[in-house]
Amino acid sequence: MEGERRAPRARSCGLPAGGAPAPSPGVDAPVPGRSGPPALPRAEVLDLDEDEDDLEVFSKDASLMDMNSFSPMMPTSPLSMINQVKFEDEPDLKDLFITVDEPESHVTTIETFITYRIITKTSRGEFDSSEFEVRRRYQDFLWLKGKLEEAHPTLIIPPLPEKFIVKGMVERFNDDFIETRRKALHKFLNRIADHPTLTFNEDFKVFLTAQAWELSSHKKQGPGLLSRMGQTVRAVAMSMRGVKSRPEEFMEMNNFIEIFSQKINLIDKISQRIYKEEREYSDEMKEYGPIHVLWSASEEDLVDTLKGVASCIDKCCKATEKRMSGLSEALLPVVHEYVLYSEMLMGVMKRRDQIQAELDSKVEALTYKKADTDLLTEEIGKLEDKVECANNALKADWERWKHNMQNDIKSAFTDMAEENIHYYEQVRNLRSPHTGNFCSGSVTWLQSDVAGTAVR
Repeated sequence: MEGERRAPRARSCGLPAGGAPAPSPGVDAPVPGRSGPPALPRAEVLDLDEDEDDLEVFSKDASLMDMNSFSPMMPTSPLSMINQVKFEDEPDLKDLFITVDEPESHVTTIETFITYRIITKTSRGEFDSSEFEVRRRYQDFLWLKGKLEEAHPTLIIPPLPEKFIVKGMVERFNDDFIETRRKALHKFLNRIADHPTLTFNEDFKVFLTAQAWELSSHKKQGPGLLSRMGQTVRAVAMSMRGVKSRPEEFMEMNNFIEIFSQKINLIDKISQRIYKEEREYSDEMKEYGPIHVLWSASEEDLVDTLKGVASCIDKCCKATEKRMSGLSEALLPVVHEYVLYSEMLMGVMKRRDQIQAELDSKVEALTYKKADTDLLTEEIGKLEDKVECANNALKADWERWKHNMQNDIKSAFTDMAEENIHYYEQVRNLRSPHTGNFCSGSVTWLQSDVAGTAVR
């Protein structure tokens, strides 16, 4: 009877039978015949020394909303349901394309801000057109993230970039900062579009299609300030109370998140330190080429040799710049995104515990008959469904996130390793245009000289 009673609950949450949404494109489906909860990845895969207290640390402004509301995750319109079936049955079919580009500065008497153009192309039937173009500012992205967390408290919402990327950054409207944020916002929207549940969220559709005044009007339709304050107070009360017995699989998830957070933060700091040192090395190396050219003017017997060294230094500088570009564009953003993901996961676990804590409090009240028993029994039944929906959503999304995380980090480090191999092959094979000899020895001497200068 228990199995018969629980099955409809999973379907009422918008989940297929079995409690898990169908895998998204590019994500492996569960292995038929496997039983029990999926095994968690070994946290030791990111095993590193932890005595890196002297490293620079990024500031993090990723605030997590403590929402205690829960709504069904299945799209309600028939067209949305049809499109989701297509999404599940045809994993290679992509019907939503989003581009974030053309940042534009706006200056008013009150504030200065940046908006980004968002172009959406789709073949979904629930959209009124096949192409939309809107402009959104960072606050609009924050609103969307909050609405997704409110509607799907135990799904893993992609993180947004922080308001300020680097600690101590003063000029937030320089070109590098704006471009870094644009790329992060582009990835944020496309991760939502690729998610099998979030992609059909109504607020996401409004965000992509509504004009500025329409979006402003839609925002005002949400709960009022007092209602939001009441939700927050209840959420804080439940979080302070805690849960009596968290299921074992969620204990394992929580332990993994804590270890993962420590390791990915350490990798982030080390990566940033490497990039900073490489930048300093490159800037200093650029000064040596002109020096050798000037030196050759006063040494007639060494003209060809000195110019050859200057040429090798120039080539080495270009190769170093290319490698640093790969580091800043391929590795650093991926690692830092998963730093933000680790914070997001802690928020997801906190919201799951809040839902269970609410159920525990009602069960305790019924046990001690602190209120009307009939009303409590009805509320407990609803909360049991709510907890089961939340647990099923988190378990399914956890597997999806874990798969993507492993692929993203593996790909980033593999690409970086290949870039480093290519760089060292270039440096080793450098030839002087004047002497025709390999000049890797000269570059090695130069690197030693630069290192000695830095030490002194």
